[in-house]
Amino acid sequence: MPQAYIVYNPAAGKFPSAMLTEQAAAVLQDRGWQTRLERTNGGEHITELARRAANEKMDAFFVAGGDGSINLAVKGLLGSQTALGVFPAGTANVWAKELGLPDLTWTRLMALEESARRFATATVRKVDVGFCNQEPFLLWGGVGLDAFIVHRIEPRSRWKKSFPVAQYSSSLLRQATVFSGVDLCIHADGEEIKGHYLLAVASNIHLYAGGLAKISPAACLDDGQMDLWLFSGETWLEAVTHAWNLWSGQHVHSKLVHCVPFHQAQLNSDTPLYVQVDGEPIESETQVKISVHQRALNILVPEKAPRTLFMD
Repeated sequence: MPQAYIVYNPAAGKFPSAMLTEQAAAVLQDRGWQTRLERTNGGEHITELARRAANEKMDAFFVAGGDGSINLAVKGLLGSQTALGVFPAGTANVWAKELGLPDLTWTRLMALEESARRFATATVRKVDVGFCNQEPFLLWGGVGLDAFIVHRIEPRSRWKKSFPVAQYSSSLLRQATVFSGVDLCIHADGEEIKGHYLLAVASNIHLYAGGLAKISPAACLDDGQMDLWLFSGETWLEAVTHAWNLWSGQHVHSKLVHCVPFHQAQLNSDTPLYVQVDGEPIESETQVKISVHQRALNILVPEKAPRTLFMD
């Protein structure tokens, strides 16, 4: 009988998740899982519970939350045999979308139960984890405009989380008028690149910007490398053009965008850089070091994933 912790934060995301999480736990129990439901207020408590589950050699640790909650769980699960699972109850739920899980909406309130049914027969796979100035990330780590926006809008109220796309889009249009980019000297696997960039983001997955854009069409979760996407420019118009190209998939052909696959990268600037990991703000630095730790985390993968995620 597989055993799992299921952790939820009743104040997180767009919907009160206590009852919905209990229903998802019941689905797993009906399919032979032994579950332990834990309420958390978020933050380091999620990491603490994840570490406890790993020490108790649980088969899985489920988080009912979004990408920020997943990031906190990763910190406690790294290097263990306990696999990460997610019930999409956060704001954007990009990691859940990457796995093909249904989004929790007013018209799909059974999404957590549906996810539980898929996870009941999921397989365990090992995936890469990035480190950005010692902070682990599963999805992205980056500097520039997106981090500048994250630093401005987080933390958000539940009301604002109900309109994530509209809020992020309006923030992009507003903040792009005051953010003119940064000068960067980049060293990536021995290659040196210099330029003025609106955005530099290391991506481990296909999706980006709340799941609305596919930033890395060929991303692989276990190949030991990530893509460093560099978006040149300094004006509001260039920022909006980049956003449109990302949404339409045309950024891969843009002369103002450069993609560098890497294992180790270092970004240097003369001024402090706004930094984000998995959509959460972290402390600003003038030097950002990003490294890829291959297959450092176990995750649960549903049988029907929407795209090729792994090398084999």
